[in-house]
Amino acid sequence: MPNDTKQALDASLKRMMLKKPLDKITIRDITEDCGISRMTFYYHFKDIYDLVEWSCIEDTWHEGLLQIFEAVLENKPFILNAYRCISRDQMERFLFKLTYDLIRGVVDERSQGIEISEENKAFIAEFYKYSFVGIMLDWIRQGMSADYQVIVEKISTTMQGNISNSIRNFAAGK
Repeated sequence: MPNDTKQALDASLKRMMLKKPLDKITIRDITEDCGISRMTFYYHFKDIYDLVEWSCIEDTWHEGLLQIFEAVLENKPFILNAYRCISRDQMERFLFKLTYDLIRGVVDERSQGIEISEENKAFIAEFYKYSFVGIMLDWIRQGMSADYQVIVEKISTTMQGNISNSIRNFAAGK
């Protein structure tokens, strides 16, 4: 539910920005558009700029996933041939290299100002890396026929807020 609220606030901000500049948008504008209270807004974000930052990270995450799928798809004959000829371990290592930096970047960005060990940040990034690579390997195994944009949308929906929650959980359990 909190992620739904954040997404609604994000969508509202984007709608408002089509009508007027950011410095003219108020929290009241956004909350009225969403049909939520100002307190609900402040439960999720400290101000509009905090919402803008969250939105940028979410968009970057989504774009990064799309770029990885597009890079693999652009090399479809090579990837499919390699998938059939080399071991799954080698293919996983290749995909892990593509995805780890993206995911670790998100973990680092989301953990700024939060006391969490490098070991725990690495664990979170590894956990989500394995999930992503597993889904991508299934897509490759099935001939890359499914629409990767739908897959990325589902991954993004599933992941939204989960990295931040993982960081908070690790920080709370120091």
